[in-house]
Amino acid sequence: MKSNPFAQAAYALSAHQLEQLPDDSGLEIAFAGRSNAGKSSAINAICDHVGLARTSKTPGRTQQLVVFTMDSSRRLIDLPGYGYAEVPQKLRDHWRLLIDKYLRIRDSLRGIVLIMDARHPLKEFDQQMLTFCAAIDLPCHCLITKADKLTFSEGQKTLATVKKQITAISEHASAQLFSSSKKTGVEEARKQLGLWLGIEL
Repeated sequence: MKSNPFAQAAYALSAHQLEQLPDDSGLEIAFAGRSNAGKSSAINAICDHVGLARTSKTPGRTQQLVVFTMDSSRRLIDLPGYGYAEVPQKLRDHWRLLIDKYLRIRDSLRGIVLIMDARHPLKEFDQQMLTFCAAIDLPCHCLITKADKLTFSEGQKTLATVKKQITAISEHASAQLFSSSKKTGVEEARKQLGLWLGIEL
């Protein structure tokens, strides 16, 4: 059994401004998604580390750009969850501008992992992110999380629908079913991230 290179990921820092991020060199992948879509749980499952990304019954815990380093040249970035209503509007506006700027100027960024709930895929934010990534030729891999909440046939139907819609938005988009609790799709996700980070799995 091969070792999991993502298990090396460790918390490095939290950035409120882009200037606080590590030097823009090497390779990094960013995770984006609505605040209740299971983003932290997905990161933990991929990295095989229960407490790496903070999870909570209260959505919206990720309030800065959280950096996890894998080695001296590879990083994972957890972006603030989108759509958390209890966050003040001023802070939400800051996050939106911060994420927008990050996606545009970060040379080391190789792709976005877009987290969406299998029961509510392709919400407005998801479509906006896909459109944005298409505009700047940035690859986007969609994790359709909480797939264990659907039957097998429901999951396959949802996956087919999402694939059809994202292909219409971006030629650099892909999608898969994922469940953090059941570990469904974890290996598939690791392989996709490995391609972006130059890691053979």
